[in-house]
Amino acid sequence: MTEMLTETLAGIVGANHVTTDPDVLDGRCVDHTGRYRGRASALVRPGTDAEVAAVLRACRDAGAYVTVQGGRTSLVAGTVPENDDILLSTERLTEVGSVDTVERRIRVGAGTTLAVVQRAAAAAGLVFGVDLAARESATVGGMASTNAGGLRTVRYGNMGEQVLGLDIALPDGSVIHRHSRVRQDNTGYDLAALFVGAEGTLGVITGLDLRLHPAPTHRVTAICGFAGLDALVDAGRTFRDLDGIAALELIDARASALTAEHLGVAAPVDGAWQLLIELAGDTDQTERLAHALDGVEICGEPAVGVDAAAQLRLWQVRESVAEVLGLFGPPLKFDVSLPLSAIRGFATEATGVIAGHAPDAIPVLFGHIGEGNLHLNVLRCSVDAEAGLYAAMMTLIAEHGGNVSSEHGVGSRKRDYVAMSRSEADIAAMRTVKAAFDPSGYLNPAVLFRRSQP
Repeated sequence: MTEMLTETLAGIVGANHVTTDPDVLDGRCVDHTGRYRGRASALVRPGTDAEVAAVLRACRDAGAYVTVQGGRTSLVAGTVPENDDILLSTERLTEVGSVDTVERRIRVGAGTTLAVVQRAAAAAGLVFGVDLAARESATVGGMASTNAGGLRTVRYGNMGEQVLGLDIALPDGSVIHRHSRVRQDNTGYDLAALFVGAEGTLGVITGLDLRLHPAPTHRVTAICGFAGLDALVDAGRTFRDLDGIAALELIDARASALTAEHLGVAAPVDGAWQLLIELAGDTDQTERLAHALDGVEICGEPAVGVDAAAQLRLWQVRESVAEVLGLFGPPLKFDVSLPLSAIRGFATEATGVIAGHAPDAIPVLFGHIGEGNLHLNVLRCSVDAEAGLYAAMMTLIAEHGGNVSSEHGVGSRKRDYVAMSRSEADIAAMRTVKAAFDPSGYLNPAVLFRRSQP
């Protein structure tokens, strides 16, 4: 079947864009963290939405499973195939339209990287509202599929709030073009919203119409140190609702110590916890920052960057964290949303849980405190300790009123824990939607649900 299907796919996209080379497939079957591996029988790279639709139709008719891949930056094994799947890559869907500066929007292909969108927006004097450390490789199609958040969520919202329209190839091989030139359009179901955050289980996003925003003319960035997490959370609660807030990032001292030791990027302030704050607007934000910091229990003086070079140096502290994690081998990652009131208790207990399961591991905590979205990374965690630690951590998250998945999605790594955040009725409704679009369950079969479940 694979040989016949491969010939069919080559007829659709061209022989140069289909491969069964084991070395190529091996590199495509490992996740971004390096912890999880799968297996695939072929890689196909369609170049248009019509080709995507035809590939899906051919795979469905052949009874083959399909795993969709974009920039492959998933942190929950969302692009790792489990069933000798056909890998469908969106990497050739990279057309970038001109920026509409009047309506502040841009049409791009799903395989376009975040960095390309950001540069196109900046060239037109605008900004795109989502920013990630993986901007050079993360694709906007994948970001919409997981409803990614990132560094600017506190100001602009998640990826779904930037999506004005979508092109989607459905599992039956048809294509939906859901776009509107008007700002308000309530004509029928909001189908585009259904595919945002669906993790490729309902269809393949092939193109996007994205919202852009006016570029603030003034920015001020600061890093403050805190002796305790309660004081930092209190400050975060104050700043997240402040007019002009553009970023609000938590970093623990373990993370900044590692970046200082291995990358030469040291935190400019003392304290067990650090908070990066950025305000942006059409007027000077320095006085507003100083006023908001009055009464906040920080350690010593904050480090403040007013000019672009100083701001870049302060941001380097936060952005270096992702780089340093990989120096210790594949990290075990937890992406969680918590009520602000639960963060200190969770952080304390999580350290104990990690020590109990993996005594030699190093916990590193950072994240988007404005949304209560934390990234807990466990370095030097052995494969033997992973299963028990993962289950224990999911339980701890639920006990603190958190959500097991915030901005990374469920993928295959968290599918067994969805019931900790969703009721039986909720899960049944999601399965009904999945069955309506993909009755045979061939599209992204490893993601969100176990296919063997009824």
